[in-house]
Amino acid sequence: MVTVVFGARGNVGRHVADGLLAAGERVRAVSRTPAPDLTPGAEPVAADLERPETLPAALDGADKAFLYGMLDPQKPYDIEKVAAAAEAAGIRQVVLLSSVSVLNPDADHPVPRQNRTIEQAIQRSGMDWTFIRPGTFAINTRTWWAESIRTDNVVRLPYPLAQSAPVHEKDIAALAVTALTEPGHSHQSYTIYGAESLTLRRQIEHIGEAIDRHIRIEHISDEQARAEVGRTMHPALAEAIVGQWAAGTAAPAPASAIVEKITGTPAHTYAQWALGHADDFR
Repeated sequence: MVTVVFGARGNVGRHVADGLLAAGERVRAVSRTPAPDLTPGAEPVAADLERPETLPAALDGADKAFLYGMLDPQKPYDIEKVAAAAEAAGIRQVVLLSSVSVLNPDADHPVPRQNRTIEQAIQRSGMDWTFIRPGTFAINTRTWWAESIRTDNVVRLPYPLAQSAPVHEKDIAALAVTALTEPGHSHQSYTIYGAESLTLRRQIEHIGEAIDRHIRIEHISDEQARAEVGRTMHPALAEAIVGQWAAGTAAPAPASAIVEKITGTPAHTYAQWALGHADDFR
């Protein structure tokens, strides 16, 4: 049996591929530009979800697939064509990396809207499915803060006391690997948050502890924050993130124990994430 891992060079996909290989699975590591040395033991294949004509060769002879949803509004793909290609190739099971935002029926934003479309298309297909719906990725803090920490030793925020529960990319991958290798996960949707709610200030302190530096926090306006986040993310995402920070000042963020419940291993803390990514901030 072969499992196709789309986005195998991505933050989550690379850990999915590694976890499947560790479980003794045969893995086809798919990306736009394969890197054979990135996932030793996997078969590197070039394909692109945005180019359906590249999919048959990547899917040929496989039984299962890890698929990512729409994480960037600038890079949508046609899920109907992707699902048709998967079914035609004989894929029986799909694990989809979706988004917790699909649970908000009132969210008129490209990320929840497109991810709902992707989930619905997979549900209509003849394939078994499992949806993984993470909240805030811990890796996003690298995107937002790494450059300013490296260059100025500062993080600029409108709401330092806003709380979130960042989820480690390895925990998302561990859920996916379990769903792909163990029975009992067909037609299940798993919402995953981090193991603890932390203020943004405390998250920055954890980064500082990991790199052995005190990192300053500079207060900025919402408008400045949207521009700051918008330098690395789509403006619609930047708007949503600053909105989440504003809302996060009212109460602790939801945390979850789903990782340990499903995989049997406790979720990583944000402090562990910061320590593992310390070089990104130096």
